[in-house]
Amino acid sequence: MSDQPTKQKLWGGRFTGKTDPLMHEFNQSLKYDQRMHGADIRGSIAYAKALTRVGILTKDEESKMIEGLKAVEREWETGQFQVEPDDEDIHTANERRLSQLIGSEIGGKLHTGRSRNDQVATDMRLWLLDEVEDIQESLKALIRVIVERADKERDVLLPGYTHLQRGQPIRWSHFLLSHALSFRYDLERLQQLIPRISVLPLGSGALAGNPFAVDREFLAKELGFQSLAENSMWGVGDRDFIVEFLMWASLTMTHMSRISEDLIVYSTAEFGFVTLSDAYSTGSSIMPQKKNPDSLELLRGKTGRIFGHMAGFMMTLKGLPSTYNKDLQEDKEPLFDAVDNISASLKIAEGVHDDKMYRALTMDVLATDLADYLVRKGVPFRETHHVSGRAVALAEARKCQLNDLSVEDYKTLHEKFEDDVTRVFDFEASVERRMAIGGPSRKTLDRQISVLRAALE
Repeated sequence: MSDQPTKQKLWGGRFTGKTDPLMHEFNQSLKYDQRMHGADIRGSIAYAKALTRVGILTKDEESKMIEGLKAVEREWETGQFQVEPDDEDIHTANERRLSQLIGSEIGGKLHTGRSRNDQVATDMRLWLLDEVEDIQESLKALIRVIVERADKERDVLLPGYTHLQRGQPIRWSHFLLSHALSFRYDLERLQQLIPRISVLPLGSGALAGNPFAVDREFLAKELGFQSLAENSMWGVGDRDFIVEFLMWASLTMTHMSRISEDLIVYSTAEFGFVTLSDAYSTGSSIMPQKKNPDSLELLRGKTGRIFGHMAGFMMTLKGLPSTYNKDLQEDKEPLFDAVDNISASLKIAEGVHDDKMYRALTMDVLATDLADYLVRKGVPFRETHHVSGRAVALAEARKCQLNDLSVEDYKTLHEKFEDDVTRVFDFEASVERRMAIGGPSRKTLDRQISVLRAALE
């Protein structure tokens, strides 16, 4: 066993023995945290400036350090960065390469007063803030597509379902906007999360703060953080922002799963309401007639995967003592995977066959309108509900539709029925009567579309 310290490790001075290769591999996170190379460089450049302000670096050393850090970033961007065996993580790799480029006499000063504990927490927040900005735009784009489809296709009528049974007539636009509204509140929740991500840990040290009085308010401003961690122990140990993002992603993907399920059902031959784009479908290896909604099924499936990341990381957190523990290294893979999958999931395309939707409308979906007709004649709803049910039963017994029953048939069911009862059996009129805010009439759809467009501004 060597009696020389393992200098290439950031923590190597305490140890004289070599790390077991199995332990090195178990401990190493560079294979997945290297995607934070840009955030790590940004944090280091800001920290170098802060060190100059307290006299640790000279202006000349700061300039060389920043140029060196930018050179390291260019190597990552161009694929020229060479990983070495002792590079445990992105922080080790970047600092090692910096010292090779500008010399350890200057490069070795970068870590003064800084710990990987506050460094990684800063990198994670910086990286996630950038990703959230992209996700916001993707979510807005999805909402915008749904709203535009709803605006153009408001003439299309179809049955609305509860319990997967036909209930009442609605507009296709009303269905689309119901999902758009879920995504609108997902957007709002994501925007509300940003201030809790945008909290600067840098300057917290390992746990007890920075001994060189670095200006943390300067660091926050330099890196674009909205606030800074007011307690250093909390700063290095907090991962609530990751949990919150995973919770947000789980709920957003649940909404994605629900619209996917609706479209999967509506795309079946039994419904035939929508035809999926060829670009988002696949065929069968044995049944040539098949057009499978794989994209929608994968969206539905990935929802469970993202929820699993959230539940798993919660279990990691629940038993940890305060401040930093190595268990927190397990925050990255679930977060990275959740970000990748939700970003990819915010893209859906489908086409509409409105004739098949309209033909799916049958007169029994106007049974509530029949009850409402009697309400307008002064009959209590509980009574009219019963009368309408008897009309449905009569039509079923005769194997006909409600509009096939005669006015005389209706008069035998209740004395308030008159010749104008036939006006009930109009799907368009039924939808237009529902003019209260939130309903499917043209007027209320205009309001819904305006509300959603305003949310995108």
